[in-house]
Amino acid sequence: MTRLEAVRERYMRDGLEIRLGGLAANLARIASFSGRMKNHGSVEYLIEESKWFIEWIVPDASPEMQAELVELQIQLALWHRAWKDGMMEGYRLDDMISHAQTWSDRILEQSGLLKTDAS
Repeated sequence: MTRLEAVRERYMRDGLEIRLGGLAANLARIASFSGRMKNHGSVEYLIEESKWFIEWIVPDASPEMQAELVELQIQLALWHRAWKDGMMEGYRLDDMISHAQTWSDRILEQSGLLKTDAS
């Protein structure tokens, strides 16, 4: 079993809400880690892993969420390419950090994990 297969097997054990929470956590880590060059490899891995998370979430998501996740996956692919090519500097890096955090917040909200019972 490859490492990716092991990650997928573990990831798919959880329900959709938890998987969305994991994607949101990855996006928050991307936003947090991107400002320091010593985290370069970690950010690249998190971007790649997040693309896979989306791939595995989409079949279980609503059509509306599927459309959003595809949009995010495209954005992650663009960030990944720029990150690997060393073209993520200055305002582009600030933009990626801001957007990654916005996506994280949005997906976490949509996951339902933040809802509390007010009984």
